[in-house]
Amino acid sequence: MTLKWMAAAFVLLAGVTTSQADDYPTRSVTVIVPFAAGGPADISGRIVADIFSRHLGQSFVVENVGGAGGTVGSLRAARARADGYTLISGHMGTHAAAPMFYPNLGYDPEKDFEPVGVIAVQPELLAVRKDFPANNLKEFAAYAKAHEKTLNMGHAGVGSVSYLGCLLLNSAIGIHPTLVPFTGTAPVMNAILAGNVDYDCDPILGPLPHIRAGTVKALAIAAKKRSPLLPDVPTSYEQGMPEFDCAPFYAVFAPKGTPKAVIDRLAAALNKGLDEPAVKKRLNDLGAVIPEPDERGPKALAALVHKEIARLKPIVAAARAKQ
Repeated sequence: MTLKWMAAAFVLLAGVTTSQADDYPTRSVTVIVPFAAGGPADISGRIVADIFSRHLGQSFVVENVGGAGGTVGSLRAARARADGYTLISGHMGTHAAAPMFYPNLGYDPEKDFEPVGVIAVQPELLAVRKDFPANNLKEFAAYAKAHEKTLNMGHAGVGSVSYLGCLLLNSAIGIHPTLVPFTGTAPVMNAILAGNVDYDCDPILGPLPHIRAGTVKALAIAAKKRSPLLPDVPTSYEQGMPEFDCAPFYAVFAPKGTPKAVIDRLAAALNKGLDEPAVKKRLNDLGAVIPEPDERGPKALAALVHKEIARLKPIVAAARAKQ
């Protein structure tokens, strides 16, 4: 093929790609949530799927693909066709901390995805079973040290935000409890309600209804500021344990190579949705913090992922060295 014909073919292909991006989406889109249904990642994913459906005029269907701290679903998303018809609702665990826990991860959070935008940031809290003999962080630490061999911690898989949060907590206290893996934080909470697991570290929206119902106790918010949804629960900073600081971001990503026009359409739709009063109320009612306008979009998310990887790497290394 001559250079002239090659150039013409390239221009034609580029035109078709641009046209397809302008028409996007023309069919149903899959939004992978890499955890079981019912947890914080699932709820966030369903909120964003609804935003996309309403603003882009097609069905965005959530598919729960749990396993290995969210990395199974994330790897599937990374290997999907880069056409905008497979997205993933990931978070700090799957798209920042995972490489620190899985040497053979199979994907690079920064190189194998196109960032779309942040959905929200959700501070974690320490939740314990209703009859757990501690009512604050100091009492929890004392009990945990005295009963370390029989203490059970639930988490959504190695590298998940629930694992990461409690890794920081356990390291700060200096304990090595039994770690019980699940496919998501919703199953963890069920185990806590049944009395089979002692505690977990989960974004507020997961255990919130159970805390309000009095079937689970909240001992500490892993952040500098208290949550307006749980104003009586003190922060880890207030209770003298600043090492327990974990407020994961939840965000949307597409496979690397997804056309920029598609990413821009998704980012614009997400931005509009986050400004809707009903969406704001729903996220705020779940304990989430909505990003400010300058914290939204692909560039802001890419910068956040890079920043969190740099922040977490030495913390996780130090914490794991004590495990």
